[in-house]
Amino acid sequence: MIWSILLLTAVTLERLGELWLAKSNTQALMARGAIEVAAGHYPAIVVLHAAWLVGLWLLARNSELHLGWVAVFAGLQILRLWTLSTLGRRWTTRIIVVSGERLVTAGPYRLLRHPNYVVVIGEIAVLPLCFDMPLYALMFSVANAVILRIRIRAENAALSG
Repeated sequence: MIWSILLLTAVTLERLGELWLAKSNTQALMARGAIEVAAGHYPAIVVLHAAWLVGLWLLARNSELHLGWVAVFAGLQILRLWTLSTLGRRWTTRIIVVSGERLVTAGPYRLLRHPNYVVVIGEIAVLPLCFDMPLYALMFSVANAVILRIRIRAENAALSG
């Protein structure tokens, strides 16, 4: 039980830290003349991620952890750190475009077009599996897929234009 609470605390702190970093990076990019694209779907992303995490706190905090899934989740965190460090000050949770900047092709972007979304897809599914909640993982994965379909189309259009 304590391990479940520690894992949920770590994920919660990570998400809060990411929101702070994203806000800071967004403000810096906007100060350089960047524009936000397709902001209409962003509230749905926030609601989905908040509901996912709150639900895990309510349903999983007293669960036993499945260490194999925890190891997969840890691997996703390594990819997350690699992605964030590769993007640096360009990483944000919104679609922000700076005119004239080239796409990042280093780090995980050599291998994947959207490594951050690979991480998000994995996290939405794998963290509930750490607590033996496959139906929860499926339910939120389907909702995430719907939102990411909109998000990725918008981001691809913004970055190609």
